[in-house]
Amino acid sequence: MMFPVVEKFVSINGEAARAGELAVFIRFRKCNLHCSYCDTRWANAESVPADMMTAAEIADYVNGTGIVNVTLTGGEPLLQEDIAELTDMLIASGHRVEIETNGSISIAGLADRDKRPVFTLDYKLPGSGMESHMLTENYGYLRPTDTVKFVSGSLSDLERAAEIIAEYRLTERCSVYISPVFGDIEPAAIVDFMRDHRLNGVRLQLQLHKFIWAPDKRGV
Repeated sequence: MMFPVVEKFVSINGEAARAGELAVFIRFRKCNLHCSYCDTRWANAESVPADMMTAAEIADYVNGTGIVNVTLTGGEPLLQEDIAELTDMLIASGHRVEIETNGSISIAGLADRDKRPVFTLDYKLPGSGMESHMLTENYGYLRPTDTVKFVSGSLSDLERAAEIIAEYRLTERCSVYISPVFGDIEPAAIVDFMRDHRLNGVRLQLQLHKFIWAPDKRGV
């Protein structure tokens, strides 16, 4: 199986539980969603140029970096049919593998493997235009090492996030983060909402890479 890799680089994790830590990023081509605020839309089309790499070639690249954390992202990494071959190989060689997924594809098969990656699942709020695609059955497979992330651009998005967090008792299952749509809502407004709604166990998260570098810079 060949994987279409549109980017591979070492940087810090900008989001989720390992934010601020070094990670190797492998970005795959293609996504099944079209979020209004997508900041990697360039990687989503089938026509995007990509390096076709085997799992062994990706693993060799990752091993050569000397970095333990690996983030598989996209696009949508779970569209890669043989992703388990890659995650098994990376985990077997001592890496901590995180899959950033948009929340619309089942994690069941990977979540039940002996060599289990860590998942960061998005819940696409109404402002994304993609909420109807969310697969909440995934929450039954979550563990404390996993994350559910809500990217919010408005008060109505925040209200919906609070509903989902409560309905599925997400703070009892995993880490939960709320992030702003960059430029659409002030982080202080999210803090106010969290305080007013007593969102205990929920964390505000800012995308670190967008503050360190230009918001549209690639390879970081």
